[in-house]
Amino acid sequence: MKNPPALEQLIDSLRYLPGVGPKSALRMAYYLLQRDRRGASKLSKSLENALQVLGHCTLCNNFAETSICALCDSEKRESSQLCVVEMPTDLMMMEQTQSYGGMYFVLMGRLSPLDGIGPKEINLDKLIKRAQDGLVREVILATNYTVEGEATAHYISELLKTRGVLVSRIARGLPMGGEIEYVDSGTLAQSILERRAV
Repeated sequence: MKNPPALEQLIDSLRYLPGVGPKSALRMAYYLLQRDRRGASKLSKSLENALQVLGHCTLCNNFAETSICALCDSEKRESSQLCVVEMPTDLMMMEQTQSYGGMYFVLMGRLSPLDGIGPKEINLDKLIKRAQDGLVREVILATNYTVEGEATAHYISELLKTRGVLVSRIARGLPMGGEIEYVDSGTLAQSILERRAV
């Protein structure tokens, strides 16, 4: 028996979420339609609103409702340090440590040639421009200690060093293969304090 087209479309849409396969998408669709239509409606409206009002901060590339996000607009931040992270979740973890008071740049990914993600897809031209704005004295690479994260950090460090920018890398307080999003804040704080030049 085939599902109605509207249900199939909902199932296919739910599969866009990471880690959601066909069976999970089907269970979610049935749950939303049968048990929580109010929640489904709220989810739909929130998603539509986010798509309409959220863009990228012109300075840090993080999601924002204005052209410059609140963090970049803060006068309390140290403008001479620029910490490069892969994702907004990594920025949030860095902020939770309360051990870093500089600025950020969010790549929104990492280099992964097998997945078709190159320098353009992670906004490296925008990062280079920001690193050479005359305010930044040090770029701290805080990409994940995965194969792709290491390759991204190496590529960025080579690009910046040839332009005379001081580059450092967060220390290996993080486990090999670990991702910043899942590390406790104490370990992450230690890795910030023990960063080293690349």
